[in-house]
Amino acid sequence: MSSLDPGSASSSYDDAAPAPAPVPAAAPAAATAADTGLVAELARAYLLDRKRERRWRIFFRLSWLLLAAFVVVALMLQGAASTAPAGPHTALIEVRGEIALEAEASAENLLSALRSAFEDPGSRAVVLRINSPGGSPVQAGIINDEIRRLKALHKKKVYAVIEEVCASGAYYIAVAADEIYVDKASIVGSIGVLMDSFGFTGLMDRLGIERRLLTAGEHKGFLDPFSPQSDEEKAYAQAMLDQIHQQFIAVVKEGREGRLKETPELFSGLFWNGEQAVALGLVDQFGTLDYVAREVVKAEEVIDYTPRENVAERLAKRFGASIGEGAVRALRSAGSLR
Repeated sequence: MSSLDPGSASSSYDDAAPAPAPVPAAAPAAATAADTGLVAELARAYLLDRKRERRWRIFFRLSWLLLAAFVVVALMLQGAASTAPAGPHTALIEVRGEIALEAEASAENLLSALRSAFEDPGSRAVVLRINSPGGSPVQAGIINDEIRRLKALHKKKVYAVIEEVCASGAYYIAVAADEIYVDKASIVGSIGVLMDSFGFTGLMDRLGIERRLLTAGEHKGFLDPFSPQSDEEKAYAQAMLDQIHQQFIAVVKEGREGRLKETPELFSGLFWNGEQAVALGLVDQFGTLDYVAREVVKAEEVIDYTPRENVAERLAKRFGASIGEGAVRALRSAGSLR
């Protein structure tokens, strides 16, 4: 019978089964629109960020250009001011801090200032205002020699004014002056030479540390702090110090020209206050910079010739350092430096 025919049954069953739910046609379109909006939003944010970055880059570049222009103008103004002629005045040079090769009171710095002060036709005399504990005998000797040379060349007087301390190498410089002025409580003297170090041999033995020093030359390890000190080397160092000490004494005697009242302690390395220094002839009398300029030099206007790093120079150094750091960063980012 037709109702039991397999083909007919299958056909009837298929016609009766519910049709599968259709996929909405609008869903893919909605998803595509959302993705497009997200991409557009990200693009706008990226462009905005790039604009901000570009504005900051322009700002910093303009700032550096303005700073460079300021430095150039300041240096030009300083140069114009330094070349402007000055009337009669007292030339001041500060001797402050340690006297050493790389210090502010180095021979290189002070010699250039001394030459400028002596060569200026308006300077009536040169005043050294000293506040220093001393330092290198070599640097002090160079400065002393140049002061005496310039005095003879330009026929100008030199006066030293001591503030807090004028000891050792600083006094070596001071005795090149024609007269030395001091405060009654200043510290003056310390005419001596020293060489200091440490010895660690006993400590190394207790810790079980072995010093391995190889030298070519019998005394190449002379005064090595990690090696025992021999009597021969100690005597050699002492003889050298004694010789430098005698050089110091000779310079002091020559500079003070018989004004010293020599005692057994005068060249022992001791120091004295200003009142005692006057009595011993180490200095001449009490006085300040203003007193010397007004009463001795007779030129109250004081012009400072001391070389100092001004604001423009500091900015220029910082500018150069920043440029250097930027170049290093650029090279590192490019893979040239590691």
